[in-house]
Amino acid sequence: MTTTNFGSHSQHPLPGGRVLLIGASRGLGLALAREWAGGGRHVVATVRGSGRTGLHDLAETCAGQIEIETVDVTEPEQIAALRDRLADRRFDLLFVNAGVTNQPEGTVAQTSTEEFVRVMVTNALSPLRVIEALQDLVEPAGTIAVMSSGQGSVANNEHGGHEVYRGSKAALNTFVRSYAARHRGEHRALVLMAPGWVRTDMGGPEARLGIDDSIPNVVRTLDALRESPGLHYVDYLGRTVAW
Repeated sequence: MTTTNFGSHSQHPLPGGRVLLIGASRGLGLALAREWAGGGRHVVATVRGSGRTGLHDLAETCAGQIEIETVDVTEPEQIAALRDRLADRRFDLLFVNAGVTNQPEGTVAQTSTEEFVRVMVTNALSPLRVIEALQDLVEPAGTIAVMSSGQGSVANNEHGGHEVYRGSKAALNTFVRSYAARHRGEHRALVLMAPGWVRTDMGGPEARLGIDDSIPNVVRTLDALRESPGLHYVDYLGRTVAW
């Protein structure tokens, strides 16, 4: 693996940065909202439903640094409505974090069609719909990033397991790579982020990393990749992940 040179960007975060964060009600998304707001960014962050979440609690403590929007990324009409509401806004970073997992046991052939479709639509199809709909809200030299996973690496899949989730993240990576090919020559950085195995409701209690091990490094890695056009598949420490 190669490691990104963080340089001055990691030492001097963007105090006026504008972030659009899709999927921030809990877990890694909520931690990202906290990290960015705490570093002086203005964050527009989304939740899926109308109920109160940890993001609402966080927003109350952040003195206007966080705005909350609502979108279910599996509903195209809701993505379009969010685009309309934000039409006059511009962001330095779009980060798409929404995703789900499923039971890790069993092979892909043992998975019901309904469950397969649920995971694939949420993890692979919906992020690209979000990117296509919201890309014009991102500054020409800004960053578009998606929460991927090391499990999306085909080259590194030597032990199997978590087959549907792995497949959904590998599909996500392929779709983002196709997007990057269609947008070759543009000045935006495109980032597939593997945050590590983190102790959250999704990652589970056995995960190797705590939120504080992963998320500050995710933010530093994204800062380091600003103004680095093209596609980057990296982990939370800035190391390139094999496709």
